Amino acid sequence: MDLRPRALGSHVLEDLERRMVFVAGPRQVGKTTLAKNVPGALPGYLNWDVRSDRDRILREELPASDVWVFDEIHKYRQWRNYLKGVYDSRPAGQRILVTGSGRLDLYRFGGDSLQGRYSMMRLHPFSVAELGLRSRDEVLDLIRLGGFPEPWLSGTERQARRWSRNHRSRLIEEEVATLEGVRDLGQLELMMLSLPERVASPLSINALSEDLRISHKTASGWLDAAERLYAIFRLAPFGSPVIRAVRKQQKHYHLDWTLPPGDGPRFENFVACHLLKWVHWRQDIEGDDLELRYLRDRDGHEVDFVVTDRGEPRLLVECKWSDARVERGLRYFSRRFPQAAAWQISATGQKDYQTAEGIRVAPAVALLSNWV
Repeated sequence: MDLRPRALGSHVLEDLERRMVFVAGPRQVGKTTLAKNVPGALPGYLNWDVRSDRDRILREELPASDVWVFDEIHKYRQWRNYLKGVYDSRPAGQRILVTGSGRLDLYRFGGDSLQGRYSMMRLHPFSVAELGLRSRDEVLDLIRLGGFPEPWLSGTERQARRWSRNHRSRLIEEEVATLEGVRDLGQLELMMLSLPERVASPLSINALSEDLRISHKTASGWLDAAERLYAIFRLAPFGSPVIRAVRKQQKHYHLDWTLPPGDGPRFENFVACHLLKWVHWRQDIEGDDLELRYLRDRDGHEVDFVVTDRGEPRLLVECKWSDARVERGLRYFSRRFPQAAAWQISATGQKDYQTAEGIRVAPAVALLSNWV
């Protein structure tokens, strides 16, 4: 399949003319490819994981190139101060691109010395809109293979499973061990193996720590590490005076949406990734104040996802694997938040209609193809 350039590409080029650009995202999502496709970047590419490149970085023997790319430099503890010095002393017209598999906005180590010198963009796996998918079967292929470039381009579920297994192992052994200093990799791997089974339900750290026989503090720290490294992301419930919302129960999802067992949880994870990508795009590119959460009250009403704009619900999304009656929770919350568009989308369903109260019921592609 001939894939067009990543949607972030033009915005990276635009911002490079004004400041440093940080591109963050999970490992093997395409950050290096995006960086090397920037005109003039290939001669100036330096990877902290490559010993010869690392030596050049530390000696400040940088390439004679109009663009410097620092890949994975966040693994250097003094990386922020280093980049500050490089940026402040750079020649006129020098462009600087930084890529990394960790949450670059969180790896600060003593304050954000780069404030005002960079813009942050997050690169996500391929989505329905980015790939230009239009049919139900194409969407099902994306759910089955995942949105990371290598398994998607392989076109086979067998290769996708092999990639996913290797990806998870390398994430634990190379990323978490290096950046987070975790020593008990066996127990950490058990936690990562157990997490997909808990997708789509509130994640209890107490239950997780009891099942793995580790302390609450350890379990919480490992979850934080997994989130910083873009293995998972967590959603908090949306609280409002209009509803009796639950307050503390977070749900979690995986950037590799093929991991959860079962069609329903996997599809919900798939939609969560699409919504997060759209929210991050609106934050990073448009500067909007959007957030992704879920809805649940103490009376048992629930909607899978809510997107808020400046704290006000603007989009409600309920996920179903096949055609189904509109969920009572979606009807309930659509009445309480009439300003929010309400959708119930399905992976395999064919019905496409609108209810009397304005809820849109449709195949997933009808909604997802409108985003980035």
